[in-house]
Amino acid sequence: YCVRYFSAGDPLLGRFAGNLLAFAGAMLGLVLADDLVLLYVFWELTTVFSYLLIGHGSERKQNRRSALQALTVTTLGGLAMLVGFLMLGRAAGTYRISALVADPPAPSTTVSVAVVLVLLGALSKSAIWPFSVWLPNAMAAPTPVSAYLHAAAMVKAGVYLIARLAPAFAEAPPWRPILLVLGALTMLLGGWRALRLNDLKLVLAYGTVSQLGFLTVLAGAGTRDTALAAAAMILAHALFKAPLFLVTGIVDHAAGTRDLRELSGVGRSLPRVAAVAAVAGASMAGLPPLLG
Repeated sequence: YCVRYFSAGDPLLGRFAGNLLAFAGAMLGLVLADDLVLLYVFWELTTVFSYLLIGHGSERKQNRRSALQALTVTTLGGLAMLVGFLMLGRAAGTYRISALVADPPAPSTTVSVAVVLVLLGALSKSAIWPFSVWLPNAMAAPTPVSAYLHAAAMVKAGVYLIARLAPAFAEAPPWRPILLVLGALTMLLGGWRALRLNDLKLVLAYGTVSQLGFLTVLAGAGTRDTALAAAAMILAHALFKAPLFLVTGIVDHAAGTRDLRELSGVGRSLPRVAAVAAVAGASMAGLPPLLG
């Protein structure tokens, strides 16, 4: 997709490709890590590479500002999360995630504070209200970045962490009130905001914010059934939202605009692209037999 999306003469394409590959490696490390401190290292690596990818078109002020905002919000959340990790590891006597989930520390004020700090990191990474503003602004990035980081990978890191720790800490006093209330609020606010916009990429961005709220509710509920639903939805969301972003990039290139008020007849001129968008949209709407 990138081969066709960029022109041969575009500057810094080698650096862009390197950053995208490095981000993929950091994201894989984050998902595979079984140690809290190692997970934090990969967590911040994804933050750094996302900053570089969002700011790829650094000659534009909007890109620089959006990249810095994403870096600031997710890094501050990550630092709070690190303190929470250290407190949890100290209380449990281990930093190994599998051991922590199998034998969680006894409920206490320290554990409750640690859980809140860890959730701060997860919520800021997954753009849950009140941290949701950075994700729509990150749409200044090239479309391949939006499709990969902001639909399929990076923004799911917070949801992944919630799902990973839910078996151990769902019964902790602050866990469910924070996740269920903020997740549901984000789901409603993101959907409502998406209805009022005309930029196709921003509509998808706020749709993503809404779905991340939905995923947070599922992963945060802490039961087996909702955990299975969250796992299926994480996969389904990547499969329908990434193609929708890629379609938006194609439409932007072909028509020269993403404004819904100016787009007309695109389906007739790009029938195969329209077919992909229709299938992805149907999955997003939850129509059978599609995975969504």
